[in-house]
Amino acid sequence: MAYKAKLKGAPSLTSTRGTVKDFPGFKANEDAEALRKAMKGLGTDEETIFKLLTSRSNAQRQETAAAFKTLFGRDLVDDLKSELTGKFEKLIVGMMTPASLYDAHELRNAIKGAGTCENVLTEILASRSTDEVNRIKQVYKKEYECELEDSITGDTSGYFQRMLVVLVQANRDPDSKVNDSIVEKDAQDLFKAGEMKWGTDEEKFITILGTRSIAHLRKVFDKYMTISGYQIEESIDRETSGHLEKLLLAIVKCVRSVPGYFAETLYNAIKGAGTDDCTLIRVMVSRSEIDLLDIRHEFRKHFGKSLHQAIKGDTSGDYRNTLLLLCAGDDE
Repeated sequence: MAYKAKLKGAPSLTSTRGTVKDFPGFKANEDAEALRKAMKGLGTDEETIFKLLTSRSNAQRQETAAAFKTLFGRDLVDDLKSELTGKFEKLIVGMMTPASLYDAHELRNAIKGAGTCENVLTEILASRSTDEVNRIKQVYKKEYECELEDSITGDTSGYFQRMLVVLVQANRDPDSKVNDSIVEKDAQDLFKAGEMKWGTDEEKFITILGTRSIAHLRKVFDKYMTISGYQIEESIDRETSGHLEKLLLAIVKCVRSVPGYFAETLYNAIKGAGTDDCTLIRVMVSRSEIDLLDIRHEFRKHFGKSLHQAIKGDTSGDYRNTLLLLCAGDDE
């Protein structure tokens, strides 16, 4: 893959709360040779591929891809695509994609496919930090030669579009900015804009939820409960609808707990008849080096079983085995 693993000045995305970390004693050439051997000749050794890649960080996978091209004159991702199929291929290719580029691809696919996939826009833009959004915008422009904001405004409308545009600006206040008098005012303004108003002042919700710091908003939600007697989620549910409602609720949930939001997202992807594999893959890949341990904890706490057991019961084959290795443990 031609794209560099890290943008200049971009911090490592690896976190101590991820399930995937740098592999000690990593040697890119050895990994490249092992992957070439797994794909060479008749048949493919899928187990070697998924065991190796799930035990390497994304940065290490990029080094392996570079070594693969140097040693064999072949593109590792292209070879993987030609050897693998279906959900397993999508999962492995996702793991081989640098984080910001992966988000940019997912957003592009959500916008430019047959119809817009609003849930993908909501999930990514509600949950990413300002630094992450800025990196996604940079990569998006490089990949597609247009601004992410222009793609979004060309394919969405109304207050949903306006909330997305605010999030894409990535101008949320830093967490150091919490002023109790402004907390009180914001809570009152939200109450007046919703529960106390005939109709809803959506602009007030958009401005406050899209620009205030996370620490500030947590205090606003507490104050709102005191003033109104309702949780902010209850008021959003009553006062808004459709894609805007889902986006506002996603922002509130991420303010309260990003791992909690993703635990619920995974639960909804897995439960019921048929699995939403696109969401399952996207969350498992994108959070594996950030907070998947916390997501596992929230999943077990809220849904009465472990994420490991939920995946195991709802997937199969190499696809399931790869997801379980990313999950990296059972909390039963």
